[in-house]
Amino acid sequence: MTTETPPPAVAPGRIVLLTASHRVAPGLLSWPAWQTLHAADRVLCADAGHPQLPYLREAGVTVEHLTPTAQELVDACAGGRTVVVLPSGEGDQALTDGISRLAGSGRIQMPDLELLPGSYDLPGARLLDLVQVMDQIRVACPWSSQQTHKGLAKYGIEEAYELVEAIEDGDRDELREELGDVLLQVVFHARIAQEGGPAEEDEPFSIDDVAATLIDKLIHRHPHVFGDETAETPEDVKEHWFRTKAEEKQRDSITDGVPLGQPGLALAAKLSSRVRQAGLDIALPKGEGIGYELLAMAVRAEAAGTDPEAALRAAARTYWDAIRAAE
Repeated sequence: MTTETPPPAVAPGRIVLLTASHRVAPGLLSWPAWQTLHAADRVLCADAGHPQLPYLREAGVTVEHLTPTAQELVDACAGGRTVVVLPSGEGDQALTDGISRLAGSGRIQMPDLELLPGSYDLPGARLLDLVQVMDQIRVACPWSSQQTHKGLAKYGIEEAYELVEAIEDGDRDELREELGDVLLQVVFHARIAQEGGPAEEDEPFSIDDVAATLIDKLIHRHPHVFGDETAETPEDVKEHWFRTKAEEKQRDSITDGVPLGQPGLALAAKLSSRVRQAGLDIALPKGEGIGYELLAMAVRAEAAGTDPEAALRAAARTYWDAIRAAE
């Protein structure tokens, strides 16, 4: 009696779905991604305009422009072959659904299926999407396309107050949404500024210019982080901040840069802070009426380290609760 030797098992092969973030420059793929591409038996991509293709060709990787069915893809892996697929968007869902159905049928031996990220989003990557969306809105939206800096100014004030309210309420979901609304104001104004203005001095600038200006300011005002100076306490940090700010602004008066349009208590506290930091001894104006009393109280609060505007808002919210309870 002879026993037949069973045929050797055939390796099922491997399907690799190679993904890459559109927010990272094409060609900047991970080393495992490049290794897999060079070692693959076939590389398939349905999109002839896929942004990675020029870089793959330059690296000597042959890419076939095919839209295989799930069965065709499985067949291509026969004999232990590795097939890499570059997903291209809309049509890929049908392919992955088809692979799932074949795997669930139990009728065939499926190749190994691997999802290989070729690149990852860096922190802040979604801001690139935001800029792109804002560009589209500015061009295509009848309302947004007509807006100006002056016309949007009131919304900046409203959104700032709503952000403060979300912080006071301690609502994390509301905080995230309101931060987004404030960010919208920044991106919207920067997009308008990108178009320039009618006057020669209205030079256009973009959101990148806004970010670059902020980066330079932050680095300059944090010499204890980006330079050779040291800061052991929050007070040391404030000293660095105010000193470098004074060097930047070269102001003629300590009142320069104090917006008169801010709420009264906040204005009084800001003026008091400027006087105190400058080491000046300026007497409060004398006068009759509640305004002078509030001014004196705001100055005392600021000197004691209390934000009078926030303190009054907290008291008013308590009053609001009492009114609601009594109704």
